[in-house]
Amino acid sequence: MPLTPTASATTGPFFPPRYIDAGCNDLTTFEGRRARGAPIEILGRVVQENGAPLENLIVEIWQADSGGVFRHPADPRADEADPDFLGWGRTTTDRDGGYRFRSVLPGARGTRAPHVNLQLMFSGLMRALPTVMFFEGEAGNERDPVLAAVPAARRALLVAERESPERYRFDIRLRGENETPFFDL
Repeated sequence: MPLTPTASATTGPFFPPRYIDAGCNDLTTFEGRRARGAPIEILGRVVQENGAPLENLIVEIWQADSGGVFRHPADPRADEADPDFLGWGRTTTDRDGGYRFRSVLPGARGTRAPHVNLQLMFSGLMRALPTVMFFEGEAGNERDPVLAAVPAARRALLVAERESPERYRFDIRLRGENETPFFDL
């Protein structure tokens, strides 16, 4: 008897490992050239409400370069963008829910504090989940309009912990207490 997909079974199939090209999580080089700016590492885990890790979840990031410019035609300063920084990356979570990116510390942009945009995709999610990561200790965090739009008690959930001068940890919880704030785009 053939199986008929239902609304709860239409997301998928699971993302194959080849969906992510090798090196797609390293934004520090583009076509063999080094990006300007301070290199950083962003790492974390993606977990469910009960703390169980999510394996093979896709994490995408996009961000401004070290000068605060997006390499995109919609950015009025795009012609000033670092030509050696693409500003976009993708990876999958491992069996422990872990993910890792190499990038450069993004510059502030107008009223925006340095930040990295993230989007999560997973078989079983009915839509992609966008969020934003800010950096611990950045003076601009207090003035950032996106961070200010989040209730004060939940803002810390969007700020990556600085583990060393070059390493930031940003753990993501999909539901429950201390759920990472997600945004409707």
